[in-house]
Amino acid sequence: MTAHWTTPELRAERVDAILTRAPVVPVLAIEHVDDAVPLARALVDGGLPVLEVTLRTDNALEAIRRIAVEVPEAAVGAGTVLTPVHLDAVREAGGTFAISPGATDALFDAADASMLPWIPAVSTASELMRGLERGHRRFKFFPAESSGGINALRSFAGPFPQAKFCPTGGIDAGKAPGYLALGNVVTVGGSWMVPNDALAARDWSRIGALAREAAGLRTR
Repeated sequence: MTAHWTTPELRAERVDAILTRAPVVPVLAIEHVDDAVPLARALVDGGLPVLEVTLRTDNALEAIRRIAVEVPEAAVGAGTVLTPVHLDAVREAGGTFAISPGATDALFDAADASMLPWIPAVSTASELMRGLERGHRRFKFFPAESSGGINALRSFAGPFPQAKFCPTGGIDAGKAPGYLALGNVVTVGGSWMVPNDALAARDWSRIGALAREAAGLRTR
């Protein structure tokens, strides 16, 4: 029995309120914390207000803190959430959601007791059934391209009509529209709008232009 999430539908509504804000969620690995705010502003101004800062760098939590305070129009959350400790740290940093590359019983339990919207990842029907059993209806599909991509998600739609996805992994500007055309895809995750060379050069105008292109990819 969950502590805060009274129904699977309420949990899904809380996630949808975040993910439906844009067709693409930028997946960000921020090495230099001073890049966090200008990067976030470039992406938000370009029409991508939902930002996933991965916990793959030492500065990730501080980046989330700064974005949450200085770019309040952004919905900033964390990716690569692997443990309950991570989940607590994201909430304390001011993150508005958390995403994991998979799911564990410990994370399912921690998410049940937390008010922070958490999105577990699945790549198989069995993992999806486990997530549904634990009261979730929204999932990251990861790694998307190597787990069957569009065809896999199309196949999931029949037996699992209540589930919707944020596919991430191997998706670029060319592949994203095909995913977004699926009825069970809410948004897609990717990092193509933040090329490594543009980030290294702090070329915020280029990143902003790529963000605007990504924001226009919704095909339905």
